[in-house]
Amino acid sequence: MSKAREVALTTLEKVLKQGAYSNLQLNQTLTKTSLSDADKRLVTNLVYGVLQHKLTLEYWLTPFIAQKKVTPWVKTLLLMTLYQYQYLARVPDFAATNEAIEIAKRRGNPGIRKFVTGVLHAILRQGVQDIAAIQDPVQRLSIQASLPTWLIEDLLAAYGEATTTAICATINEPAHQSLRVNTAVTTVAAVVAELTAAGLEVTPSPIVPNALILTRGNVATTVAFQAGRITIQDESAMLAVDSMPLKPTDQVLDACAAPGGKTVQIAECVPDGQVTALDIHAHKIKLIERNATRMQVADRVTAQQLDARQVNEVFADGQFDQILVDAPCSGFGLLRRKPEIRYDKTRADSERLHEIQTAILDQVAAKVKPGGYLTYSTCTILPTENDATVQAFLAQHPEFELVPTTTTQAVKAERETATLTILPNEFNSDGFFISTMRKRG
Repeated sequence: MSKAREVALTTLEKVLKQGAYSNLQLNQTLTKTSLSDADKRLVTNLVYGVLQHKLTLEYWLTPFIAQKKVTPWVKTLLLMTLYQYQYLARVPDFAATNEAIEIAKRRGNPGIRKFVTGVLHAILRQGVQDIAAIQDPVQRLSIQASLPTWLIEDLLAAYGEATTTAICATINEPAHQSLRVNTAVTTVAAVVAELTAAGLEVTPSPIVPNALILTRGNVATTVAFQAGRITIQDESAMLAVDSMPLKPTDQVLDACAAPGGKTVQIAECVPDGQVTALDIHAHKIKLIERNATRMQVADRVTAQQLDARQVNEVFADGQFDQILVDAPCSGFGLLRRKPEIRYDKTRADSERLHEIQTAILDQVAAKVKPGGYLTYSTCTILPTENDATVQAFLAQHPEFELVPTTTTQAVKAERETATLTILPNEFNSDGFFISTMRKRG
């Protein structure tokens, strides 16, 4: 198993030191290795586990390394081993310890091997400090959930203690994979039969009618995926388009479109219409086009490289029946899938994103026809980038009115707000925000 742990350590270094995205880096690494399936599962568990619980693990490790200056890879090796002690009941402590010492011996020098051995033996002998003993409630929740204190404070202010505690209890659980059935070319029943015959297991989504939750198997290698009968998309993300009152002939602008998941979802709903998809990066335009081709809707999609804040240079006022702004955001609804983002983002980043979001909405507003709709969504759960952005836009654009966001399955229909916020603890999906604004006239 030492090979698996070395691969996990290298992957963690690239994420923590070089800023790589955990999901992309892990995918890339596992594709290149010749590890067994069991070892690949261990690598995945170690990488996500350390990233999800990093502040907790550092809290436990700190007393054992005192003020010593520890080389980054050595510290990561210690955190990874401590994760196995605390979270992986099936891995014997002696096995995790021996593997760590072997890695320290191969990658370091006798001094490093001796240091790693001493620290790990001390942890096993003395045990770790109790998180419950932390007096300050914000600090305690921060260490317990491995979230920065500023984020805990913002969540408490927005949702209160009970809901924040519930969010914290779920964000470090494994994310499930959900699929959207392309109902433009097939049916949910046909896809279920096809995937079952291929050895996969799926169950219906409770919140989206044409979505399935994968419980066993790899969808990306199936004929159904390659032929565009299904795509991989989180249920919460699907709700943004599900909430749009699309008509078959609509002209729609997807203002922040890459990689194109929502673009193709819109295209499936407008057989006699057109979707114009924008992104600021040329390589992402190619992603959108590939996605549209695979999903058999390329004839309904026009992808264009453009900053959404520059729409005035290209499009006429009132050109679109509907516009979707799935805005750049802090992404805190995606903590299950991208655990590392919690450590490098700040409150100031969220406030800066709020400014970018309002700028995009401000520029696209004139492009909506009177009587048309502007849907604004994010994959974060911070009010600064959600309701605060919507209110800032409406204050500057009285020609728009906020209307209740509704979905096919009437998700959270009893809520008091017009906007829809999906929290990670509610449906075991990603956190998401959706608002619907209608242009008067």
